[in-house]
Amino acid sequence: MTPEVVADEELPPDATSASLARRLVRRALAAAENEDALDAAQLAISEVVTNALVHAAPPLRLRVLVADQSLRVELSDGSPRLPATRDFGDQAATGRGLRLVEELVSRWGSHPTPDGKVVWFEISDGDLLDGLLPDADEVETVEAADGTVVSIELHRMPLLMHQAWQEHAAALLREVMLVRLDAELSALQEHAGASDALGLLLDQVPAAEVGVDPDSLLAHAVEPGVTVDQLVIEVPHASLPSFAALDVMLDEALGLAESGELLSPPTQPEIQAMRLWICNQVRTQSAGGRSSAWPSLAAAPPPRRRADELAWDPVEVTWSDRALVAADDANRIVAISRPALEILGHDDEALLVGRRLVSIIPERFHQAHVAGFTLHLVNGRGPLLGQLVKVPALRRDGQEVEVGMVIESRVLPEGRYLFVAELFG
Repeated sequence: MTPEVVADEELPPDATSASLARRLVRRALAAAENEDALDAAQLAISEVVTNALVHAAPPLRLRVLVADQSLRVELSDGSPRLPATRDFGDQAATGRGLRLVEELVSRWGSHPTPDGKVVWFEISDGDLLDGLLPDADEVETVEAADGTVVSIELHRMPLLMHQAWQEHAAALLREVMLVRLDAELSALQEHAGASDALGLLLDQVPAAEVGVDPDSLLAHAVEPGVTVDQLVIEVPHASLPSFAALDVMLDEALGLAESGELLSPPTQPEIQAMRLWICNQVRTQSAGGRSSAWPSLAAAPPPRRRADELAWDPVEVTWSDRALVAADDANRIVAISRPALEILGHDDEALLVGRRLVSIIPERFHQAHVAGFTLHLVNGRGPLLGQLVKVPALRRDGQEVEVGMVIESRVLPEGRYLFVAELFG
C-alpha cells in the first residue's frame, strides 16, 4: 500500500512546536483509525521535537505518513549532526529522550540531507511501511560543504571530569535555552552550536571504565588510569564557532545558576576550569597556537559561594564527640569536630575550615572526587553515600591514613546541599 502524506507542515522555532506536532500526529492517527498507537506516538514526537529544539537548528518541518495501520513521522531540521543515544545514567537531567523513543516505537533512525537531517520513527503492527520509504542505510551520505578539519591536541585529558562536565553542561544548556526561547529566537541557533561542540567531544573523548559499585569505583577511579596523556580530536572547520558558542552560553548559565534562576546546581570551579581550558585549546590551536596541558585541579578558580550563606548551624558538628567533617555544595569544609581534627593530625579547626575537601584527599583521587561530587549535585547519583567505605585521607604532615567513612547528603533551604562525613580511625 502506498503511504499517504496526511501532514506536511513547518513548525515554529519555539516551545509551541511540540504541542502543534502532537496535534498533527493525533489528527493523522484519527484519520487512520488507529487510536491504539496514540499515546506512544504523541510522546515520541514530543521527545523528537524537544530534542530538535534543544540540540538542532531551524527550520523544523514535520511530515506524517500513514499506510493502513502503520504510521511514519519525519522531522527535518537545519543541523547536519545526526542524533545518538547518550548513556548519562538513569537519573541524568538529559540524554534520556532518544532512549525513551526507542522503547515507544517500532523503529527509528535518521539520515542527512543537503540542508540538515531528518529524524524519523515508525509505529506499526507489522512491517507495512518497509520498502516504501527510505531507511537511514539507504540514503546516500551528504558531504559537508567544507570537509576540512582541525586537529586539536588535548594533553593530560581528565576522563572522569569530562564525563561529569558533559552531563552538567547539557543540563545547564537545556535550561538556558528554555529560559531564553520565548524572548530570543536566536537562542535556538546559539544552543545548536553549543550542543554541536559538546557532541563532537562526547563522540571522540573515551569514557573511563570505572564501574558503579563502591569497590569498583575505589579500585579504578584513580590516577593515572582516568587520564589520557595525549588525545587528538578532529573538529570540522565549520564547527569551530560552536566552541565559542559553548563558552558563551555556559558562562551565561553559570551566572544564572549562581543567582538561583536555574534548577541546575552551580558549576564546581574545577568543572568550570575544564570548560575554559577545552574552549581555549580549540580557539588557540585553530589559530595556529600551541597546545597547553590540563593543569592540576589546584589551578581551578576559587568557588563563588561563601560558607556563611548556608542556612545551617555548624555547632552540631563542631561540638560533636564523633569524628565529623561537614562540607557545602562548593566542596568546601564548613565545620569539623575535635575527634576528626585528631585523625587528620590538626589541632586547630581554622586550619581546615574554608579549605576545599580535596585538601584532605590524596591527589590520585582528586578527579574522581570532583566528578562524583558534580554528578551527585546534578542528578543525585551517589554510589558511596550512606555506605561504610575505607579511603585514604591526608594528614597535616602529608602522610596518608586509611579511615572508614560514611557520608550523608542533606538538602538545605533554598536548594543548598550539605555533606556530613563521619570518620572512623
